[in-house]
Amino acid sequence: MNEISIYLLSTTGALFIFLAAIGVVKMPDLYLRISVTTKAATLGIGLILVAAAIYFGDTAITSRVLAIILFMLLTAPVGAHMIGRASYFTGVKLWTDSKYDDLEGKYDPRSHKLASEDKPKQSDKK
Repeated sequence: MNEISIYLLSTTGALFIFLAAIGVVKMPDLYLRISVTTKAATLGIGLILVAAAIYFGDTAITSRVLAIILFMLLTAPVGAHMIGRASYFTGVKLWTDSKYDDLEGKYDPRSHKLASEDKPKQSDKK
């Protein structure tokens, strides 16, 4: 039973990593590539690490695996967000078929400040 779960987890993890690699090649712009890589690769690495923890069956290795998975889940989305934000602010264009741009008109490239939607307009002030 242990061997089957190890095979399933490691194969599924490798498939997710493979899908992330395909996504890097197939996605039309940087922002979609970041998204697919972050999600699929993080899940794939997590599954392979869980398979390794089951294979070795040692408490020390399992605790390290859990720490690595936690670290990946905390840092990968933040890193992807920061890369996407820096890319947007430096002028990397969105895909031409993108429906809308959430930051359009809210970023001032001279001051590097973002405007909030919650700011009251001048006409709202009394």
